Amino acid sequence: MEYLAVPFAALIASVLSFYSGFGLGTLLMPVLALFFPLPAAIASTAVVHGCNNLFKILLVGLKADRDLVLRFGLPAIAAAFAGAWALHLFAAASGSVSFDYELMGRAARVTPLKALLALLMLGFAAFDLVPGLKGLKFDRKYLPLGGLLSGFFGGLSGHQGALRSAFLVKTGVTPEAFVATNAVIGFMVDFARSLIYAYTIFILGDARGPGALPAGVIAAATGASVLGVVIGLKFLHKATIGSVQTLTAVMLAAIAVFLGAGLI
Repeated sequence: MEYLAVPFAALIASVLSFYSGFGLGTLLMPVLALFFPLPAAIASTAVVHGCNNLFKILLVGLKADRDLVLRFGLPAIAAAFAGAWALHLFAAASGSVSFDYELMGRAARVTPLKALLALLMLGFAAFDLVPGLKGLKFDRKYLPLGGLLSGFFGGLSGHQGALRSAFLVKTGVTPEAFVATNAVIGFMVDFARSLIYAYTIFILGDARGPGALPAGVIAAATGASVLGVVIGLKFLHKATIGSVQTLTAVMLAAIAVFLGAGLI
């Protein structure tokens, strides 16, 4: 089942995220979490997300804004290491603390990590559902702060794109430069956090060790996400950004409720 559900989610999310700058990791991670432990799901998402961004870089990377990459991306890398290590700490705490109950005959388990990720997902969904937050944008002088916040949450849960887009969209870059800059910074964060995930999973044994990483599913999802980039580049008009972001946010909020309730 995971060989159908995960690549399909990767394809759809990749198409939707091409111009909006976020959505692939936001939607893919919860789908992976249906089949694998959360640390493994987050690490697997980082691999797919990183490969997706690398492919975007090969297509449009030369149009990235170097100043934005440096001022936003470098703080994001440093914060991504911290966020990924925080994931390890929460995963360790989740191993000994949980709340178990039954809902309509189905066993549910709420852990500190699930509760934290659910809250983060609801928070990021609010950026595109709450009118006061939907139009929130930030001045260029706050770029380093935006990099720190985006990088930390990217390392912790994979949800980096919404914050990054909120900061970058205000900078006045062209749509092509926006897509390229998003891809470059996203890849930088993905690479940094993947190093910590590799250490915590392969060396420290998070998510029951390296055997928990679904290599075949990751490869299939990566291929599907690359296909999504090709489709997005050719057919998805940037005028659909508003509806795409709203749809993504609604789906994210729904998944967050299930995750927070311990049903995922």
